[in-house]
Amino acid sequence: MADRAYSVLFLCTGNSARSILAEACLNAEGRGRFRAHSAGSHPKGEVNPFAVALLRQLGLPTQGLRSKSWDEFAAAPAMDFIFTVCDAAAGETCPLWPGGPVTAHWGIPDPAAVEGTDAVKMQAFREAFRMLDNRIRLFIALPIDKLDRVGLKRRLDDIGRTRG
Repeated sequence: MADRAYSVLFLCTGNSARSILAEACLNAEGRGRFRAHSAGSHPKGEVNPFAVALLRQLGLPTQGLRSKSWDEFAAAPAMDFIFTVCDAAAGETCPLWPGGPVTAHWGIPDPAAVEGTDAVKMQAFREAFRMLDNRIRLFIALPIDKLDRVGLKRRLDDIGRTRG
């Protein structure tokens, strides 16, 4: 796997907030070592405006981000990793992914479900991004090519349990 970019798919039900944030974060921080995508089981059809605003505030690219169905990836080239970032998507029956990717659940509270002022909502998006960013940094730091599949899966599951 190490002689090419690792393909990563972040899944969420609506593909409008958490999975979009994770896609943008990994593409920026992965520095070409990773190629991140996102999708949803029941996509909303648009990216949450708070997600777009936060990514822009952080200086991360938003071009090309869109809410899309996981069906687009069922016949795509094999993914190396698939992470569910919402509890609903983790409990759904997923498509059979080509290539047998390593999977893990990295549940993050839904910032789009937060009610209140725009400031309160934006804070929820910042917190979701912070949690995703921490997990993505741990993921990027893994010696992926030196771990066997079982050890890699264990490490990815451990990352999914981190709160900070």
